[in-house]
Amino acid sequence: MWQAYNMFCNLGDAWHWSSLKLMAPHYKKSGKRWVPCIRKRLTQSALPPSNGFLVIEANGGLNQQRISICDAVAVASLLNATLVSPAFHLNSVWRDSSKFGDIFDEDHFIETLRKHVRVVKELPENVSAQFDHNISSILNMRTKAFSSQSYYLEKVLPKLLELGAVRIAPFSNRLANSVPSNINALRCLANYEALRFSEPIRILADNMVDRMIKKSALTGGKYMSVHLRFEEDMVAFSCCIYDGDWKENIAMENARERGWRGKFRRPGRVINPEANRRNGRCPLAPIEVEMLVPRNCFEYARIATLLGPVRGTVTNFSKLSKDILNCYIQE
Repeated sequence: MWQAYNMFCNLGDAWHWSSLKLMAPHYKKSGKRWVPCIRKRLTQSALPPSNGFLVIEANGGLNQQRISICDAVAVASLLNATLVSPAFHLNSVWRDSSKFGDIFDEDHFIETLRKHVRVVKELPENVSAQFDHNISSILNMRTKAFSSQSYYLEKVLPKLLELGAVRIAPFSNRLANSVPSNINALRCLANYEALRFSEPIRILADNMVDRMIKKSALTGGKYMSVHLRFEEDMVAFSCCIYDGDWKENIAMENARERGWRGKFRRPGRVINPEANRRNGRCPLAPIEVEMLVPRNCFEYARIATLLGPVRGTVTNFSKLSKDILNCYIQE
């Protein structure tokens, strides 16, 4: 930890914090700009008649859901299927019931992909009626993680042609990384062009950036936002032990069982909290963050922290806000 502290402070000196601009482009290298290569690998042609409808459920946090959506676009292309706007799994921690259109610009998503993959907001009435207007009645293929292109063509496509619609839930990491370049290009198209946040979120983001620029001007342009990711699901998944009592340990075991249904209790599974910590697999507690961001390193920096549930002494966020100047905590 001490080495990390020295490195962090030296990094600040080397970068000359006072001369940094908040909105400076980070994609410049040797005077050249990084540009997407999506178009080089994408071919456009008239789409053949659809083989049916693909229904997927994106699970996990926002990043996992985004990856799932990109994979779903690729799989829909592989199967020549019409993709139904992905549903979001109701996370047991966040309990966020947002729909696809609440988070992303759905019309933009459909329009951007229209020459490559058909996307509809919901199943047509006649197709939905075949399954009693119940998505759960559609056959769930329960595809394994990182399934290959051949698996989808040999196992999923026949059922799609037979039934007219198939469902894959959950859909996190359900497509292998090693697929043809044109399929990976569709992943990129979905991620970098088709997926755009909804207008209310974009407006909020613009307001936040404007606020950061104005407030950082009062501290010489120094602004740091820290997402501690110290939340129940992340702490439970890490299998790390902090300074809580036996009640916290039981709570974490229960959280693991709720979220991953026996994954951590399988025969032969060894949980070693000390090894996890040595290997850097434990989320940083607030006291550790304080050691990484000391006052004499960012004496006048404004620090915003986004955080989850508060626990014991080491994991208490109130101490963090007292010990670091201009620290604002958002719960």
